[in-house]
Amino acid sequence: MQRRIVVITAVHPPAAPYLPDAYKSLCEQKLPEGWDWHWIIQEDGTSDEVAPYVPDDARVSFHQGRPGRAGVARTMALAHADGEYVKILDADDMLPPGTLTRDLAALSADPTLGWATSRVLDLLPDGSTVGFDQDPPEGPIERGAVLDHWKAHSFRAQVHPATLFVRSELLLALGGWMALPASEDTGLLLALSSVSRGWFTPEVGLLYRKWPGQATSQAAHADAVERDARMAVVEARARTLAQLGWSYPAGS
Repeated sequence: MQRRIVVITAVHPPAAPYLPDAYKSLCEQKLPEGWDWHWIIQEDGTSDEVAPYVPDDARVSFHQGRPGRAGVARTMALAHADGEYVKILDADDMLPPGTLTRDLAALSADPTLGWATSRVLDLLPDGSTVGFDQDPPEGPIERGAVLDHWKAHSFRAQVHPATLFVRSELLLALGGWMALPASEDTGLLLALSSVSRGWFTPEVGLLYRKWPGQATSQAAHADAVERDARMAVVEARARTLAQLGWSYPAGS
């Protein structure tokens, strides 16, 4: 019986033309024997504009629903998740070869790890790439370390939430993504860090496409009032989880 990594992608019409690139990057992943991936594409809405870009592949499923932004779409996709691990892949991003194998190896080797992340390169419109100059060293990331770094560095974590690879049971226990208009992935990352240890891989695990239509490039994303509110609730959730003492694995 095949064991699965569930790859979850939220998409809305402007990003749909990038789905073939994401699919190509998935097809280039070489997994250990007995493993395969299931790509769940969840449209944030019910348009007719996304389906034409969904690959015709038995490993790919496509779903739609009422719009609620990316966090809601990803959480709705969990209804169809049928694997031990969940990998995040934004519709406009790509996974370099070897990414899924490295993520899987990290969590398979240590049952005390709940999640894994990896190095990111921004993919610019001209095809060039730019890396982050504050990556942590390879290895475990202790509980609470991401929240501490995020708070001390103007709400910027040392690892990127778009590279997240997580145990399905842990993701479900935390309720999936936060119901926020943005930063829902950061909220999940901080919550995960508050209850479990993670892992960082220094090899590039994501090409993060920069383009004018992406959500984080819109003016509303930088609205100071909304941003402060998002950051406040993200931090409050993470700190409350830490204070309650719940941990993964249980008793750790």
